Amino acid sequence: MNRPEFYRFHQGDRVLPFAPQEYDDRLGGLRVAMDAAGVDACVFTSMHNIAYYSGFLYCAFGRPYALVVTASESVTISAGIDAGQPWRRCHGDNITYTDWARNNYWRAIRSVTGTGRAIGYEGDHLTLVQKALLDEFLLPSETRDIASATMRQRMHKSPAELDLIRHGAQVADIGGYAIRDTVRVGAREIDVAMAGRDAMELEIAKRFPQAEYRDTWVWFQSGINTDGAHNPVTARALQRGDILSLNTFPMISGYYTALERTMFVAEVDAASLAIWQANVAAHEYGMSLLQPGATCAEVTEKINAFFAERDLLQYRTFGYGHSFGVLSHYYGREAGLELREDIDTVLEPGMVISMEPMLTIPHGQPGAGGYREHDILIITEEGTENITGYPYGPEFNIVG
Repeated sequence: MNRPEFYRFHQGDRVLPFAPQEYDDRLGGLRVAMDAAGVDACVFTSMHNIAYYSGFLYCAFGRPYALVVTASESVTISAGIDAGQPWRRCHGDNITYTDWARNNYWRAIRSVTGTGRAIGYEGDHLTLVQKALLDEFLLPSETRDIASATMRQRMHKSPAELDLIRHGAQVADIGGYAIRDTVRVGAREIDVAMAGRDAMELEIAKRFPQAEYRDTWVWFQSGINTDGAHNPVTARALQRGDILSLNTFPMISGYYTALERTMFVAEVDAASLAIWQANVAAHEYGMSLLQPGATCAEVTEKINAFFAERDLLQYRTFGYGHSFGVLSHYYGREAGLELREDIDTVLEPGMVISMEPMLTIPHGQPGAGGYREHDILIITEEGTENITGYPYGPEFNIVG
């Protein structure tokens, strides 16, 4: 029996999130960065860069995947278990590696790169084990970490990306309204979360009938469970007067958007209302600071001062915002565009960033709980475009 190391299995019609020219433009920008870094070929292994440059979002399940980019080729490398799906969902060529022999993955990559060349890789993703195999199979003349250059490229969104992100923000709002309609005393967190998730997935399918649907989720937290921004959903039943945290996350072809709001069940006490109003004021102030030419660190320091004047800074738990694009809760963070003290990135038109101040008051203190508002803003030539529509604040979000 012939047992090949790799082969091409191309069948069906190709369906991509963006037009072919969009991917050609991204690859063109990458090749400029490759030339600047002295790199002959890039071997990408992360979900975000493979999806960004090819459109294919892989499902690893313990298997490695890659995108190999040279001066003339762009080739995804996928496992046999996926058959023709990676080719249908990628821009460029696709090679399927087999599991007849260990490391056929690297043999398939080598068929594109050759040996003895300068190889770019992602230092923030490639494991030590896989880096050793890269060296063994590709015998590179040198290796260069190109992850930062790709992150900088991803931070600047194209018009097509901005259009998709706007759709995502609108879908997040729809999930928020579905959650609001479901909140009531006695409802469980999981019941409310499912209502928001189902509404978003149905809307994504309506807007993008040829897409693949995966990873859309909701974190809906109540009471003490609101103390952390990423606390998972539980079966806790809502009680009158509970603080709530609404968090909807629609995923469209690997692109993440979000809506996050503080809510209360039926009523809010005076201490909680005061904290909530202070956080809303910080949110509005922060959004006003997001202007082209401002740096992430400058925005952060100004919001810090705002909270410090109100003796609330000690309750801040993380930075004030982050970039959007090809990312999820398990891939693709664009760490160079975060509202933190140690990030000096200048805000420029085409960037997309959130404003999301959060205060966590410890359990047992007046106003205990986690307060967070979250809007998504596109930096423009003139200022910003806020693409989040769901209202924030007490006037709309005391519900049930």
